[in-house]
Amino acid sequence: MANGRGDDRGGNHSADRLWDRCRTMVDQLDLPEPFDAETFIGVLARERGRPIGLLPVASRPDAPCGLVVTTRNADWIIYASDTGGVHRQHILLHEAAHILCGHTERGADGDAMAAAARALMPHLPAELVRSVLGRTVYSEPDEREAELVASLILQRVERRDRHRARGADRPSSLDTLFAVFKD
Repeated sequence: MANGRGDDRGGNHSADRLWDRCRTMVDQLDLPEPFDAETFIGVLARERGRPIGLLPVASRPDAPCGLVVTTRNADWIIYASDTGGVHRQHILLHEAAHILCGHTERGADGDAMAAAARALMPHLPAELVRSVLGRTVYSEPDEREAELVASLILQRVERRDRHRARGADRPSSLDTLFAVFKD
């Protein structure tokens, strides 16, 4: 917490740029009220003019919790169907963050991509997987960026909800504390 951001990045300029870029991106997002990951993804799809489908699949221990599949006509967020609540929401936001950050527009290693897709969709033939998938395997920096964007979205929603619950006209407990010392 030494730098006031709740982390200890110790002057790493690359990490500072990542945080700044992600925070700016998240601050500009139109987040639905009340917040719901599916509704947010629908808004994102409309803003991009490109459909984003959600496809729950049976989870497997050797498979990722989620991935983005890019086809010619749409993006698909595929996620483990047995997740719920906060975990499911975070998975959906993490995969949506890959779309927001433009990670789906870069090329990928076809074999690695097919292996990841087969792990979640074993019923599809390997050739079909190779022919329809765009980007599903990301570099470590892409994963960090998507995780940070998803976390910042949830943080922004939580702050907004706390502020709303506290009431715009009612002072926060910190404001009340400072008012005691001011008098």
